[in-house]
Amino acid sequence: MAAVTWKCPHCGGGLQFDPDSQKFECEYCLSQFTKEELEAIKPDAGEERVDVTVKEEESGSGPVLYMCPSCGAEIVTDETTAATFCFYCHNPVVLKGQLDGAYEPDFVLPFAIEKEKAKEIFLEWLKKKRFVPADFYSPEQIEKLTGVYFPYWLYSCQVDGKMEAEATKLRVWESGNMRYTETQKYDVSREGQMKVDNVTRNALKKADKQLVEGVMPFDLKQMKPFSMAFLSGFMAEKRDMEQQEFKQEIETEVQTFAADSLRSSVGPYNNVSVRSQKAKIRDSMWNYALLPVWTLTYKGRKDGKIYYFACNGQTGKICGKLPVDSKKLWIFFLEIFLPLLVVLLLAGYLI
Repeated sequence: MAAVTWKCPHCGGGLQFDPDSQKFECEYCLSQFTKEELEAIKPDAGEERVDVTVKEEESGSGPVLYMCPSCGAEIVTDETTAATFCFYCHNPVVLKGQLDGAYEPDFVLPFAIEKEKAKEIFLEWLKKKRFVPADFYSPEQIEKLTGVYFPYWLYSCQVDGKMEAEATKLRVWESGNMRYTETQKYDVSREGQMKVDNVTRNALKKADKQLVEGVMPFDLKQMKPFSMAFLSGFMAEKRDMEQQEFKQEIETEVQTFAADSLRSSVGPYNNVSVRSQKAKIRDSMWNYALLPVWTLTYKGRKDGKIYYFACNGQTGKICGKLPVDSKKLWIFFLEIFLPLLVVLLLAGYLI
């Protein structure tokens, strides 16, 4: 297995992908390269790899150790980590063996929002959250904001739908003292084809479902064929859930949506009774992709719970689960309650 870093062709410094310029940038000489420019210099331009022995507990679920290609220090990760940073030299490291073979993604959606912009989004969002503990947004805490590529399964297919139904129309009118009702019955038939693209499912068990799904949707038209170089400078996780775990759920969801779409296409009848309907799935296809999310986690001091902030690394959509500072809550209560109490007491005294 190999741990990989990307080196600047000019000075040998570490290259990181810059979301703002969509180029690979050297943090030392500030050179910038497109992926095509790097490949034009040399097919494996800037790529430095070290073959390492991977150690892990016999259970296969313990910590995994790699060697940093830049300084030789040990990097401790877990079994799903695919890209990280060296704690000692701070160089980005991509753990190539994690994304080989069946675990190699089909696509990657590069970060489009840089860290400073993600911080701005975070602080703007917090302006309306007055009861959050101050240490949740302290400078030290904000600096822990991390860009992570999370693994997702993408499901696409074609659906052939058909529906047979009986519909009725009612017409009511009055003439003199008589009230008349006319009932018209129709045989209704609907059929059609529907293309379904990229139904998205989180493929990492340890990921908080609300976090990774709360920032969706992504504009998947901007995905690129997978290249490990896009991971440089970010964290990344590999999947540990397979498509079979989602197959029945997604197919049921797609078939239900197709049936509802056919039903909604029926005209303005008073009543529609469906006699039969079918939604046949064909040409199904699964793709495996890494999608970008900025994350910030916080462990509550009193309750020990994990709270988080998440920002879509492409669109900026946010979601979060925030802690509450009980002291701030009490101060707010007293600011409202005490003046009101004083007013009521004075009013009672005067009366």
